[in-house]
Amino acid sequence: MASTYLTNANPTAGNRTKGTVSVWVKRSGLGSTQNIYTELYDTNNFGGIRFNSGDNLGVFSYDGGNAQMDINTARKFRDTNGWYHIVVAWDTTDGTSTDRIKIYVNGVRETSFTGSPTYPSSSQNLYFGVGSTSYPIVIGRRGDNAEYFDGSMSHFHRVDNQTLAPTVFGSTDSTTNEWKISTSPSITYTGSSSFNFFILKDGNSVTDQSGQSNNLTVGGGTLTKTEDCPSNVFATLNPLDNYYFNSTFSQGNLKVVTNSSNYAVNTSTLWVNSGKYYWEVKVTSSTGNDMIGIANTVSTSTSNYLGANGNGYAYRNDGAVFNTGGSAMSGFGSGTLATYTSGDILMIAMDLDNSKLYFGKNGTWGNSGDPTSGSTGTGAVSIVAVDSTPNGFYTPAISEWHNASSLTAEVNFGNGYFGTTAVASAGTNASNLGIFEYDVPTDYTALCTKGLNE
Repeated sequence: MASTYLTNANPTAGNRTKGTVSVWVKRSGLGSTQNIYTELYDTNNFGGIRFNSGDNLGVFSYDGGNAQMDINTARKFRDTNGWYHIVVAWDTTDGTSTDRIKIYVNGVRETSFTGSPTYPSSSQNLYFGVGSTSYPIVIGRRGDNAEYFDGSMSHFHRVDNQTLAPTVFGSTDSTTNEWKISTSPSITYTGSSSFNFFILKDGNSVTDQSGQSNNLTVGGGTLTKTEDCPSNVFATLNPLDNYYFNSTFSQGNLKVVTNSSNYAVNTSTLWVNSGKYYWEVKVTSSTGNDMIGIANTVSTSTSNYLGANGNGYAYRNDGAVFNTGGSAMSGFGSGTLATYTSGDILMIAMDLDNSKLYFGKNGTWGNSGDPTSGSTGTGAVSIVAVDSTPNGFYTPAISEWHNASSLTAEVNFGNGYFGTTAVASAGTNASNLGIFEYDVPTDYTALCTKGLNE
């Protein structure tokens, strides 16, 4: 959502002393101020919820440039793999000042804050629920075209007149003890303002599911549906593993532009030690020798490219496969697999149960490969057994062969998109996890939390 926002440009006024926001978010970009929700007249008169540049979660309300409320968690939120459930509930009529604003993350109340928090005075009218064209509801950016949220959102609730507990929207799993979503919470709405709504329940719908008919609209950008959700987390590229790679990520960390000065490895957010997984990579721009495949370690230098020193297996764009540095693997020299260039979609099937790896392009498996051939490994690259790797895991990975070249790639781990473009015609997928351009081989699944548990 780095250039996307939702809005109600002329909301009907609600209660300015009491309300609740509940939303699930998955962060992509870090280290910048990003607004989740705002009601803003100008930079002196506004209220909202945001991550600040230090990656702390903040709730604020300013009147004439003076803070009515300004509270920022001491905890930093830098996980770009999992989803956070955020609940902010306020009631300025509460007799205890520190209870007038409550912040919960994954069901637990935040109690440690930076600096000296400013709490609302008794019965203070905050810049929440003001209404009118002067104070539009804006989700995903500050109200004046700045500080966009970079990531994904799901199940956004705004409830007027009530301070609700996180248990209305989620619960603790009795088996895993993890906080999980309640997809259809029971809420009795009161009042007739525009500040009662429930959106982003089913895909990217901004139609109000609360029964109050308070629909929002896409104010700008492209709202892209994602299979990644609080109940099934999909892999993305990992921007935190970028020290040597030093590349740029976007589109929910599914698009990467490599740094032409470095040729290190970027890995994914999910590493696995068993099972069979399928994903796709679209090469959108290339100026050098691209390396697409899997890694078993992170980079240790700016020249530790994929396939160097046995740190993984890389399908290079000349059709060769590399595993030990400057020479192609035996039987997988240049031209063994199809060459690829801008516009091509690569298919990767990783069979860790049989230590096999398959590469394909545009719907055809290379080297007459058959990912369903099991231990026979027809056309496969034989890889080191996962238990014999340095860390005991493999992960999808991307790099360049040498510096002075650059790659732009878009990865589909099952969300059904390359960047903001949906797959042309979804292939078959027996696991029903994820949407891919081409047919997913039998017994393979998407790299996601439900896939890990199959």
